[in-house]
Amino acid sequence: MRTYVNESAENYLETILLLSKKLPVVRSVDIANELNFKKSSVSIAMKNLREKNHITVTDAGYIYLTDEGKEIAEMIYERHELITEILVKLGVDEEIAAEDACRIEHVISKESFKAVRDYAKDKILK
Repeated sequence: MRTYVNESAENYLETILLLSKKLPVVRSVDIANELNFKKSSVSIAMKNLREKNHITVTDAGYIYLTDEGKEIAEMIYERHELITEILVKLGVDEEIAAEDACRIEHVISKESFKAVRDYAKDKILK
């Protein structure tokens, strides 16, 4: 079982992952702009993520996910994408589906997500 990470930390890790796919480097200001948060809030969160060994920050302020941080971010992102896709296939508006998926992705257990994923791939997402 993985170490418990709170929803806020998971959102930050997921955001860092997504930004790293579209930017050459990720900085606190990029995260603040993406999430529409104050830079001071992001700085506190980055300190906490660094202390938990989920990210590293270079002297130049570039933020990188550690292996553990990347694993958590990818798990959350996979949940978000799949749950959104399932809800849209079931007729939920795409924006509402994405918002709901953003909440569900943090509370669903590994076991339940695997069952939903397996069922959806077999019955819903053909």
